[in-house]
Amino acid sequence: MKRILTLSLLGAMLLLGSCKKYLDTVPDNVLSLDDVFKSRTNIERYIANIYNTLPNEHTQRFEGNENSGVWIGASDEGKFNWDFNYTTVMNRSAWSNTDGQVRTYWVNYYRAIRNATDFIQRIDGATATDFDAQEKTRYKGEARALRAFFYYQLMRIYGPVVLMGDDLLPVTAGGSELAKARSSFDECTAYVVSEFDKAYDEIGVPVQGASSGHFTQRVVKAYKAQALFLAASPLFNGNPDYAALKNDDGKQLISQTVDVAKWAKAAAAYREFFTAFVPGVDLYRVSDPNPFRAAYLSCRDVILVSWNKEWIFGRANSGTFMRYDRTPYHDGTNGNQRGAGANGATQAQVDAYFMANGLPITDPASGYQSSGFSDFQSPDDLAPRSTFNQWVNREPRFYVGVTYTNRTWLYRDANGNPIITNMEFSGNSGRSRSTSDVSPTGYIIRKNVYQDDASRGSLYLRLGEMYLSYAEALNEASPGDADILKYVNLIRERAGVPQYGAGSNPLPVPASQSAMRDAIRAERRSELAFENVRYFDTRRWRIAEQTDAGPFYGMDMTKNGTAFYNRTLLETRIFRKRDYLFPIPANEVLSVPAIKQNTGW
Repeated sequence: MKRILTLSLLGAMLLLGSCKKYLDTVPDNVLSLDDVFKSRTNIERYIANIYNTLPNEHTQRFEGNENSGVWIGASDEGKFNWDFNYTTVMNRSAWSNTDGQVRTYWVNYYRAIRNATDFIQRIDGATATDFDAQEKTRYKGEARALRAFFYYQLMRIYGPVVLMGDDLLPVTAGGSELAKARSSFDECTAYVVSEFDKAYDEIGVPVQGASSGHFTQRVVKAYKAQALFLAASPLFNGNPDYAALKNDDGKQLISQTVDVAKWAKAAAAYREFFTAFVPGVDLYRVSDPNPFRAAYLSCRDVILVSWNKEWIFGRANSGTFMRYDRTPYHDGTNGNQRGAGANGATQAQVDAYFMANGLPITDPASGYQSSGFSDFQSPDDLAPRSTFNQWVNREPRFYVGVTYTNRTWLYRDANGNPIITNMEFSGNSGRSRSTSDVSPTGYIIRKNVYQDDASRGSLYLRLGEMYLSYAEALNEASPGDADILKYVNLIRERAGVPQYGAGSNPLPVPASQSAMRDAIRAERRSELAFENVRYFDTRRWRIAEQTDAGPFYGMDMTKNGTAFYNRTLLETRIFRKRDYLFPIPANEVLSVPAIKQNTGW
């Protein structure tokens, strides 16, 4: 660990290689790793490189870069138009444990875990004269929180993982030194929770607010709750599908008995967060004389306004999200500007949004019309426009999330005129114009799309998600508790839809634990759409075999006029039981026989 490396290679040391071979031989010209801790600048560079491993979910392409996710295109809410995107393989259940993409998170996050451990072990001995003991402890807490966070990410992707603890493998490690088995999911959860608790004490009172993009006490407390929430979910809490997933010594890696107490622990952790940090964080709201538009702006801008009061954690300096999914997109053949949109919303997600009266479209009282057209003005249109009735009088979050044909897009053209999106075959966003950067579904994901390429923060976790998670945990642990309805209604009230049993035009309160469970899940689907949550929700609920398999529909983009509006089969997806978890990379299992492969792989 005292090999010589230059400052310019420090980042490469942290970001390249494999989780078993951490340092390669490098030129011995200027600086040893021990010397890094003699300078504040170099210490900050070291931990910044560990932070750099945080996933950059703004890219959404998942070509192995920046640990970006497949989470929208591989869920039932989205579809990509690019054949090279890995989601096209996942959605056919045609992926393999030998695929490079499967290794991306495993390798990168274990590398970051190793580097965080190295930082934790070295920071107390730092000799930088402008770095006092309190700062050393705080930075140690941040590194510890990062390590726990990367374990949490691995767990929700791969399930139970190998816990390295404070072991720091030497560069030459191999054979028996690496032969460590996976810990059980409950052991992994206990470790991550313990590490977050330690990090909370070490970080102390945060010096910077949420805008720093660093782990603070607030962030640590939130992710402790998230980890407990994941462990309580059906995928990992009494799941017989993993009965055969055991280590050589017979240790069961995923519990086979449902333990309701796990939900109670998660609910208690959320309450602990709310007690400590609310109202320091709060639901983001925008004022407007028109209540419908106020709800629309609130639900739109909570994502677009970086580091607002609802944000709990995010990545600093991310690039533009879904840059291919906004206008202007310049058509070189004729100089016209038009709407792009290679990441499309599915018909399933479009149908999942409520009507303006808060009812699902399947309710006869909702007023939903499946055919015909009406003059309708969306919240950001300047005037009414002929609109397909399926998209008329929907809840504000629908208009936040989806761009449809004959709706104003986010940009104006070079002359300042509005661009009206038309995804019919010959339209300005139709397939006659392009086969690549147009919507694959006849809908374009609008949420989280910015109007420029400036770097900004990208959201990981916000209070709205925590409110709904708390309600879910409480409904499983203590059905009928008053807080369940309270926190679901807080979300619905901000979203501008009628509440259950409260406010104006109230809806009937869900009458049973099961009915409330369905209501909470539906609320999550609308509120958290396109925020990289749905993929994990359907898996931890063990419902992806129903939601992520079978026919997927959209508009008929091969047609013009009214024929475009015919619901059309786009693809038939396949989801097998094995697909609930990523496989452990094949080379890891081959080189370390103690690591048992996930069931089905």
